[in-house]
Amino acid sequence: MPAVTVENPLTLPKVTAPADAVARPVLAVTTAPGGFEGEGFPVRRAFAGINYKYLDPFIMMDQMGEVEYAAGEPKGTPWHPHRGFETVTYLIDGTFVHQDSNGGGGTIQNGDTQWMTAGSGLLHIEAPPESLVMSGGLFHGLQLWVNLPAKDKMMDPRYQDIRGGQVQLLTTEDGGALLRVIAGELDGHEGPGITHTPITMIHATVRPGAEVTLPWREDFNGLAYVLAGRGSVGAERRPVHLGQTAVFGGGGSLTVRADEKQDSHTPDLEVVLLGGQPIREPMAHYGPFVMNTRDELQQAFEDYQKGLLGSVPAVHGM
Repeated sequence: MPAVTVENPLTLPKVTAPADAVARPVLAVTTAPGGFEGEGFPVRRAFAGINYKYLDPFIMMDQMGEVEYAAGEPKGTPWHPHRGFETVTYLIDGTFVHQDSNGGGGTIQNGDTQWMTAGSGLLHIEAPPESLVMSGGLFHGLQLWVNLPAKDKMMDPRYQDIRGGQVQLLTTEDGGALLRVIAGELDGHEGPGITHTPITMIHATVRPGAEVTLPWREDFNGLAYVLAGRGSVGAERRPVHLGQTAVFGGGGSLTVRADEKQDSHTPDLEVVLLGGQPIREPMAHYGPFVMNTRDELQQAFEDYQKGLLGSVPAVHGM
């Protein structure tokens, strides 16, 4: 799986939770339903069925793949608008090309992340490059939507390209886990992603039988999504596996364990850990627009229909 790794995790800075930190209980474990996005690539809807009060400031997350495409099969999304939030595309395997009507975009692959702040709005496309369409190959990634507070919803759009080699790599005391801090902060270590809404995003690889207990900001929520493998979460050792999301309650630390035995094609437990400071504002969400009121949603649709969110370039380089 992940392209960003190290031979000996014990050479990395170590993270540990304070002995007196209150362990976060597991409130629920949900299983993501499958579906299709864009022109037909398979996704798992990681947050389906979870009450938004436990997700805030996160809106949705899709696991894209893991799928091995034959030649001619790779698919992306057509041009589409966004307003009022941020999209975070984390590509574990494969290649994706992004472009927007504002002149932003780029290519991400094998551990790279693209952070797009839609803000006041733009048109956007993401698709595999022609070479991957011709050859086929492995494709696997995540797309996370992060809400923006009302004061930032109409800010100018912005792109951040975060290369895999830029993420902050950490480990646990026994070296049993590799922690990739993509955005936010963990135990004083900062990830490269610049966020408007305070969040932490970590991709953890946990070796069979290893346990990870991390310090966690008490003003953040806590979520763990299993990308691959089997394990358990919380002091109560609630079982989790591929495609499941654990929702944590309040406290100062959270715990994830990998089962001693993993599937033959999945040597480790792969999990994405998310925490964020709730915005606690009204949310009006429909399709590609996330605003605070229905009137603002209607305005977004009208602006899109008038072409005020931009136009598709004559040549988009895909």
